[in-house]
Amino acid sequence: MKQKTFFNWSSGKDSALALHYLIRDGNSSIDRLLTKVNAHHDRVSMHGLRKSALEAQAAAIGISLDVWEVPENPNREQYNTLMKNKVLDLKSQGYTHTAYGDIFLEDLKRYREDMLLPLGVEAVFPLWKKDTTALLREFLDLGFRAVIVCVNQFKLDKSFLGKELSLGLMEKFPKNVDPCGENGEFHTFCFDGPIFNYPIPFTLGEVVFKSYDDPIGEGNQIPFGFCDILLKR
Repeated sequence: MKQKTFFNWSSGKDSALALHYLIRDGNSSIDRLLTKVNAHHDRVSMHGLRKSALEAQAAAIGISLDVWEVPENPNREQYNTLMKNKVLDLKSQGYTHTAYGDIFLEDLKRYREDMLLPLGVEAVFPLWKKDTTALLREFLDLGFRAVIVCVNQFKLDKSFLGKELSLGLMEKFPKNVDPCGENGEFHTFCFDGPIFNYPIPFTLGEVVFKSYDDPIGEGNQIPFGFCDILLKR
């Protein structure tokens, strides 16, 4: 019997590849994409992607979208409560598993598992501990396409915003930047590939810059750059 699974969809390349793995392996019944959206800006958290572009992805993939709205700056207790309530709601609908595109961040994986285990939902990590250079190569070889929509300017120059991922682009990354951006160096918008029934037509919009508090720093702020994605009508 297939595991009834909701997939934590970030809108980027790691989510797309992890979802591809699960669909290909055939052990999971995935009929819902869950995405965290900043309720204040109505955009995907961290990626800065408009909800309309997120909805276009779900339509092209052919899996229902479930938008999970969170406040702009919730504290840890508020966030945990919101997450627990959302997961319990999904569990009441028969979901027993959930999947993520995480690759090697141990603390994040442990946090997810510690939150989900008491709720009776099992976390699945299809990409876990895989080599990130090999993953990006596989992503491209499979025919996936994605553009960079967010950069941490401490780690990656703003000139990379709006660039489509390629092996040539990866070779231009600084040596301390993970090929998949697993340390938060960059985020992407995936618009085509084997999980899509058709490519998503879009244009690049305005580039904006914002700074956010470093969660592990001493009052420092991290400068981010965002490239808007505008759907073609």
